[in-house]
Amino acid sequence: MERILNRTKGQGIILLALIVLCLLLPENGQAQPAGKVQEGLKFSSQILGQEVRYTVYLPPDYDTSNRRYPVVYLLHGYTDNDMAWVQFGQVNLIVDRAIASGELPPIIIVMPDGGVSWYINDYQGKVRYEDMFCQELIPYIDSNYRTRAAREFRGVAGLSMGGWGTLIYGLRHPDLFAAAAAFSAAVWTDEEIIATDDKTYEQIFARLYGPGLKGRERLTPHFQSYNPLQLVKMLPVDKIKQVRFYLDCGDDDFLYKGNAALHVAMRDRKIPHEARMRDGGHTWSYWRTGILDGLKFISASFSR
Repeated sequence: MERILNRTKGQGIILLALIVLCLLLPENGQAQPAGKVQEGLKFSSQILGQEVRYTVYLPPDYDTSNRRYPVVYLLHGYTDNDMAWVQFGQVNLIVDRAIASGELPPIIIVMPDGGVSWYINDYQGKVRYEDMFCQELIPYIDSNYRTRAAREFRGVAGLSMGGWGTLIYGLRHPDLFAAAAAFSAAVWTDEEIIATDDKTYEQIFARLYGPGLKGRERLTPHFQSYNPLQLVKMLPVDKIKQVRFYLDCGDDDFLYKGNAALHVAMRDRKIPHEARMRDGGHTWSYWRTGILDGLKFISASFSR
């Protein structure tokens, strides 16, 4: 009897293992290839005078091929870091599945640590993150990874503060990017900036645009040079049209006014773009369910 019970127990374990394996395998019964995530890497920036950390996703066939790949720079939000899109956004798993299904081509994703820089140069020119990104980080990635080192194979995307950075880089550097996908971009109307309480302004914006500014004083030339709403209104339309833009902001997001105003401003100037407003707020669940469509939009620029 004991032998029979042990045999039954053993068969049950094998059956359970087979069920788990089937659940883990895709429908075609083959294991899904996984890309490689390398977290917390660093390179030395002469412009910032310090090391800059970044995380990189390499596609499943990176180590077994000699091919070169398009690159998407994926920017995190305020107070997050270079690992956020992997840890909370699960972007590596999403991209693995999309590459396996053919929804995305194999791509490299670079996720730099932007701190609370907003990915721009500050008003004093002491913290020049934008210059570092364009003049050092992109060439470094192109030199150290098998990228297709041309504008037509490079995109940028991000959420919240990273959505702001995405718009800034797409609008100010159309020579570097083919497409830009901004999620819940931290875009504010002039009225919202003017009405921001002093404590919030000093905590978030003072280091970027100048301390002690109140009301309309905050709309400085430096601020407007980085304001997506102002850039869309003032830059030559032909320059803006060099980059394909994708906007996505939830209907319950506190940043809805700025994103809606940006959509209207682009429509008014007949600037082609895609805009989405889905059900949701300023949350990782919203961004996880939207990032694939944004990456598909960007990757459409990589094909002919």
